[in-house]
Amino acid sequence: MDDMAFSKRDLVPAAPDALAARKLWLEALSGERRCSPKTLDAYERDSRQFLAFLSQHLGGPPTLQDLATLRTADYRAFLTARRRDGAGARTLGRGLAGVRSFLRHLERQGQGNAAAANAARAPRQPKSLPKPLPADRAIRLADADEHLNEEAWQRARNAAILTLLYGCGLRISEALSLTGGDLKDRRARTLVVTGKGGKTRLVPVLPAVFEAVEVYRKLAPFALGDDAPLFRGARGGPLQPAVLQRDMRALRGALGLPETATPHALRHSFATHLLGRGGDLRTIQELLGHASLSTTQVYTAVDTARLLEAWEAAHPRA
Repeated sequence: MDDMAFSKRDLVPAAPDALAARKLWLEALSGERRCSPKTLDAYERDSRQFLAFLSQHLGGPPTLQDLATLRTADYRAFLTARRRDGAGARTLGRGLAGVRSFLRHLERQGQGNAAAANAARAPRQPKSLPKPLPADRAIRLADADEHLNEEAWQRARNAAILTLLYGCGLRISEALSLTGGDLKDRRARTLVVTGKGGKTRLVPVLPAVFEAVEVYRKLAPFALGDDAPLFRGARGGPLQPAVLQRDMRALRGALGLPETATPHALRHSFATHLLGRGGDLRTIQELLGHASLSTTQVYTAVDTARLLEAWEAAHPRA
């Protein structure tokens, strides 16, 4: 960020020492922490709104001394004012995160105290329902590796992973943690998966999964030893989740799918489609590796929503 950009943004009602500290904080975010432009814009906006609020709340432009003596009640008042302006829970949560970052920066510089900001709590985020894909699109997505502009072994790798996510309900991290010794013996028909907290579970494996992994094994240019990662990146190291997510974005564009069609959406699709075809909730909980049944129960709401949509679309008197 150049000085001109900062000078335009520093036109907020705050004392010179507070504005100078804010400028150094934003420069640190841009330089040392290398935050993305969108993150920088959000933090700049959040801190500007906060200082503008304080100028009215305190009856004058806030100084560094004012920032150092703020109480938790002052932060709550800021959130209340933003809510009156129409900000939702997500916006308030992000805004408070930006303000906390600023105050923690001041604290590290010996110019403030972040305790009151850390004690403030933003409203709870509304829980959104998972967004599964229809069965035909989930299958099409797993089989659509030819749309990617990559080498044949990389396309086969992606197809194998996406088939795993949908066919077994794995998390991305669980699929990428598999080794070359996994999924070699078709007679096994099951796979031991290590999930969150190091907990293991047993999941059934469809023939389509074995077939997709076998195609990848034959094309992979690296030795896939039993104790080495099964899925590799372009240079032979462990495949990173960001690479798979990038390729998924390319597939979405090629297939005309919505932005909700993410790798994790295939796990949601696995659970929703099982439930819709009579799967037992407890069994689905075990297959997904959920510690609590309440986490799995969210899929009942998803399935109910799909049933209502179908009813409204098909019933003559709906």
